[in-house]
Amino acid sequence: MEETIVNATNLKKYFPIKEGLFSSKKDYVKAVDNVNIWIKKGETFGLVGESGCGKTTLGRVIIHLIPPTAGTLCFMGSDLTAISKSEIRKLRPHMQIVFQDPSSSLNPRMTVKKIIGEPLRINRRFKGEALNKKVLELLKTVGLDEQHMYRYPHEFSGGQKQRIGVARAIALNPDFIVLDEPTSALDVSVQAQILNLFKDLQEKFDLTYLFITHDLSVIKYISDRVAVMYAGKIVELAPTQDLFHEQLHPYTKALLFAIPVPDPRVKARHIHLKGEVPSLITPPSGCRFHPRCSECKSICQETEPVLKEIHKDHFVACHLY
Repeated sequence: MEETIVNATNLKKYFPIKEGLFSSKKDYVKAVDNVNIWIKKGETFGLVGESGCGKTTLGRVIIHLIPPTAGTLCFMGSDLTAISKSEIRKLRPHMQIVFQDPSSSLNPRMTVKKIIGEPLRINRRFKGEALNKKVLELLKTVGLDEQHMYRYPHEFSGGQKQRIGVARAIALNPDFIVLDEPTSALDVSVQAQILNLFKDLQEKFDLTYLFITHDLSVIKYISDRVAVMYAGKIVELAPTQDLFHEQLHPYTKALLFAIPVPDPRVKARHIHLKGEVPSLITPPSGCRFHPRCSECKSICQETEPVLKEIHKDHFVACHLY
């Protein structure tokens, strides 16, 4: 069996909210609700879905930037929900994140040398001249050079800022990196360069990625397996090629049919979804997609479907199967 680096079982993240300033009644935003995923060592695991479905929250819960409300979360054999903060701190160098907006994730008051060197200093890996050499090595690894070490973030383009964020993420030789929409703020030509950089780094350092995006063309290019998320739930999970060849869940079909076809001779196919994305405070009963689904049955409104394997390694949460 391939080694599993991340294993999440019945993972939940609820954010409490109050109805009014003087009200004691609490509701919850159910951002992640009973999610089961497993990520194998060395793979790129794609996570797709529309804005507000809980992708970023799931990514941050997986590396324990925010603690889960319930469920179990194993990282490299350790249950992060059962160990102490000091034990989690020891695991921190093995898990990193590259944020969506490179401008807001870099300290504007720090030079590039300090930004990239900070994790190395905090973890007491290098100091003095050895630290300078390591920072320069990391810069060259991501396609920058020595002249960039003493500049500030505002002096760089979006693509260069993202490269600095990547250099910081790989500084401690992590095993697992969450890539939270790392190309969405970049031009298309720069996106391709950053994606190729991720592939090169994965091969060089034996990295495992969780790649979060809403861009299915990016997922097709970079990921090995992909999970489709809707309203806090995983509705389909499969190897990437299998998912693009055959979609089982009606929501996945609608997502893939929405991809533009760059050929005027090919007639575009679209599935028009009715209604709006449901509220994560008061989600629909049963299947969360049923109010918008053209194939909805009575059971869909009453019973929540479970994620089950239909074909080899192809899972779907739908009562049609």
